[in-house]
Amino acid sequence: MKRVYMDANATTPLLPEVMEAMRPYWMEHFGNASSIHLDGQQAHTAVDRARSVMAEFFNCHDAEVVFNSGGTEGDNTAIFGLLHPGDHFITTSIEHSAILQAANRMAQHGVETTFVAPQPSGLIDPTDILRAIRPETRLISMMLANNETGVLQPVEEVGRIAADTGVFFHIDAVQGAGKVKFDVRRFGCHLCSISAHKMHGPKGIGAMFVRRGTPIESLLVGGSHERRQRAGTENVPGIVGLAKAAELAMHSLEDGTISRLAKLRDRLEAGVLELPGTGVNGAYLPLTPGAPGPAFGTWDSTNPVPRVANTTNIWFDNLEGEALVIALDLKGVAVSGGSACHSGATEPSHVLMAMGLDKTRARASLRLSLLKTATEADVDYVLKVVPEAVEHLRAISPVATGTLG
Repeated sequence: MKRVYMDANATTPLLPEVMEAMRPYWMEHFGNASSIHLDGQQAHTAVDRARSVMAEFFNCHDAEVVFNSGGTEGDNTAIFGLLHPGDHFITTSIEHSAILQAANRMAQHGVETTFVAPQPSGLIDPTDILRAIRPETRLISMMLANNETGVLQPVEEVGRIAADTGVFFHIDAVQGAGKVKFDVRRFGCHLCSISAHKMHGPKGIGAMFVRRGTPIESLLVGGSHERRQRAGTENVPGIVGLAKAAELAMHSLEDGTISRLAKLRDRLEAGVLELPGTGVNGAYLPLTPGAPGPAFGTWDSTNPVPRVANTTNIWFDNLEGEALVIALDLKGVAVSGGSACHSGATEPSHVLMAMGLDKTRARASLRLSLLKTATEADVDYVLKVVPEAVEHLRAISPVATGTLG
């Protein structure tokens, strides 16, 4: 049976070039990058080269790149490393759990958090961020691209607000890295987190931009690794793989790969929306500003919300999203009902609920996210099996058949 993977926002496979770049550092050049002998210096040189690539990726100085274990560590570091009792923290209600749970923990240490809600389109209004700022506000954290809807957030406007008010600004760029033009100087942030495995790199490795002069405390202490900003022996193969993935991602933004991906996503989305009782979460602005827009027809199709090229989030009336995920898996298609970090959760997506969807529609929503290697044949296959699965599930659904309760 043919298998098509459309859950790239959960993770991505290594590209062959990434695997080949990493291979020597598992066996031949296995040295500890902190050792002064030849084996150690070979590893150290590889880390230095990778740091230079990541500095180009972020558009920052080499010394502002800190390697870590991934997005969760980067997000946690921004919060635990900057906030102190009595501080005020601003984030949004659609963030990844690495931010939301960290904020909840900081509440136990005297840090109050304001969670700014999105508009029904999934966009955060920068003026809501501005209104939330207080004299004791120390940090704002916002994601670049939402992991469930793909909606791109107005980070540049928030960066300007942070600069004008003297507040530190962190961006969780895990889902945006490698999919949009990336420039921490333009974003105006002090801190930025990324993860390799979301852009065809290895799992367990990430990087963080830390602007020079940002008084952040290390989450891990021990050795003097990463200029004393992150203790622990460097994961040299992972660091090399991250840099190669970032290098390929930068090329993909220039060679038409992202544009091709957007066209595939749009064709996939349009094909699925031919089914009755479907709509997109986070695709357009409402016809009436401020209106909840719970139904597809209330959105302005001429006023799209900016999204990353590979992601669509679609609701299907009269069925359960989890049942559709399983049905499609049995037909060889991997999709998601939301964030991979909440797989198996019985509660509906906190992102979709924050956007104003009711529990029924939130539970009836699926995320389809394409790999950069996705093909027209992949889309053709998905458009063949999705209608079959939806038709079958609706035929036996207690909601659709009137047998519920």
